Amino acid sequence: MLMPSIFGENLFDDFFDGFARPVRRSEGGAPVRNDLMKTDIRETETGFDLTIDLPGYNKEDVKAELKDGYLTISATRTSNKEEKDEKGHYIRRERYSGSCSRCFYVGEDVTEQDIKARFENGTLQLNVPKIEKKPEEPKTKLISID
Repeated sequence: MLMPSIFGENLFDDFFDGFARPVRRSEGGAPVRNDLMKTDIRETETGFDLTIDLPGYNKEDVKAELKDGYLTISATRTSNKEEKDEKGHYIRRERYSGSCSRCFYVGEDVTEQDIKARFENGTLQLNVPKIEKKPEEPKTKLISID
């Protein structure tokens, strides 16, 4: 039997969630799914390689933003499927709208130009360089003597 995708992998996942483990909820009260935006982070000599799975999303749906040293990746998708029979009656009509986001601290010295990003086949790949903060040289402030 076909189940709507709003139930996840199994119809009873949401029903039995509270019995086996506590359910994380968003600010609006909806259950938070843990299977979205699975991320692999690999450290290299020069930086970090992030691979984020975004199945079903297009490049236009994904946004990367850097603010105050935090890299935020967000994805938004809207879908509308309609199926009608020969007489124009609805057999099935489904609508989906959803978004997800992840946030990573990359350091305040990293700029947008330093980060390289590529989206291919539902996978976002980011390369974030390691940038060490340069120590500030103490500035000598001279006082004028009259």
